[in-house]
Amino acid sequence: MANSLQLLKQSRSLLSAQVRSFHASGALQAKTKKFAIYRWNPDEPGKKPWMQEYEVDMSTCGPMVLDALIKIKNEMDPTLTFRRSCREGICGSCAMNIGGINTLACISKVDTTSGKATKIYPLPHMYVVKDLVPDMNHFYNQYKSIQPWLQRKNEVNMGEQQYLQSIKDRDKLDGLYECILCACCSTSCPSYWWNGDKYLGPAVLMQAYRWIIDSRDEATSERLERMTDAYSVYRCHTIMNCTRTCPKGLNPGRAIAEVKKLLSGLAKKEAPGLNAA
Repeated sequence: MANSLQLLKQSRSLLSAQVRSFHASGALQAKTKKFAIYRWNPDEPGKKPWMQEYEVDMSTCGPMVLDALIKIKNEMDPTLTFRRSCREGICGSCAMNIGGINTLACISKVDTTSGKATKIYPLPHMYVVKDLVPDMNHFYNQYKSIQPWLQRKNEVNMGEQQYLQSIKDRDKLDGLYECILCACCSTSCPSYWWNGDKYLGPAVLMQAYRWIIDSRDEATSERLERMTDAYSVYRCHTIMNCTRTCPKGLNPGRAIAEVKKLLSGLAKKEAPGLNAA
């Protein structure tokens, strides 16, 4: 019994010595990370945009860039402005340019291995409302222009029964309906930068294709007719920045290619596998 107590005391003494050594080595010191964030205030029109640096203690912060932004706003600078909502990569509110890549702050992990500051900008080539908040009005108006809802020629029974769809036809919507309209793809597209007033851009075109290819929709010809001009679709030069940057892993470039095939007559929409009505 005495030997056991003596061994226990020795173990505690050794552990205490190890903890003191750990503290002395600085291993438990706070791990900080620098963030350089784009700032612009519309209430100060004479002041040019600038990059402001913040240093965040990551030992008291969540692992994502959005966690760091929330910590900065709550504890350091309440004037910092950005959008956020779901924090789960679903709503698309926190889309911004992080380290040179358009992505969602809520699913972008902070790089703690690099000593360099992480640079954060609003989505590129969009008007800025304030700080990291871009003006999305034009993007949403373009989305509205494609009439993103199911259209039937005979809507007598609308709301009274379900529209049927075969499993094969439903599978065609995979990779399209998951788009969260965060605009990461469109704002990474050089063609959209220069022709965004007339070119619809990757996100909107992918949603257009989602409704064109839907077996239950009967407005295919009308939808395609609205995009027959030289800009709506054909300003896409297949650069594929859109596909590379999509935070949901979707392929807008492929959807645009399918729209081009339908417009040129190289492909036709297949007949529905089931009578929808």
